[in-house]
Parts: sequence; C-alpha cells; structure tokens
Amino acid sequence: MRGLVSLVVAAGVIGLGFWAYQQNILTQQAEREVARLEAAIAAEHERLAILRSEWAYLNRPDRLRDLVDMNFARLGLLPMQPDQFATIHEVRFPDPFAALMDASLVDAQNTAEDAP
Repeated sequence: MRGLVSLVVAAGVIGLGFWAYQQNILTQQAEREVARLEAAIAAEHERLAILRSEWAYLNRPDRLRDLVDMNFARLGLLPMQPDQFATIHEVRFPDPFAALMDASLVDAQNTAEDAP
C-alpha cells in the first residue's frame, strides 16, 4: 500500500513538473510576442511622426499659395469671402420642445407597458 501511494505521489510530481515546464514555455512565447508587438507599435509611432512632419511640410501656407498661383488659370481658386457662407437665419435648428414632447411620450409608453 505504501508503495502505491509513493508511486501516485511520484506520478503527480512528474505531472506537475511537466505542467510547470509547459507553462514556462507558453509564458516565454507570450513575452516574445509582446516584445514583437511593442517593437511594431514603436515603428508605427515613428512612421506616424514622419508622416505628420511631411504633412506639415506640404501644407505650409507659402507653398500652398505658390501652388494656387501656378494653377490659377486651370483651377480658378479664389479667396473665400464671408458671403459664401449661410447666415444664422438660414440654419435650421431642431425644436427643443418637440424633443421634450417625444421623450415624455416615450416615457409614458414605457410606464404604461410596465404596469401589470
């Protein structure tokens, strides 16, 4: 009987050792994947910084003004004027009272449906 218990305990220790080794390997793989992803994120941040600086360089006002002047005959771009926009009276705003009425109707319907 004592030999059987020792055999079961030894098998358990070997099984736990195998499980711990497997978990160690999985942890190392996960750490390598995290390091790879962090390096990829850093590379993308660097690429994004380069693209932002290129965008700022290409959108300099003096460069854009020169492009407009060079292509004026073909594009016909003119400076914007205030009368090109709508006046405040032409803007349609939602009716706040209609929204309140709709909300109160929905609340009334919900309470009516919840009542037994």
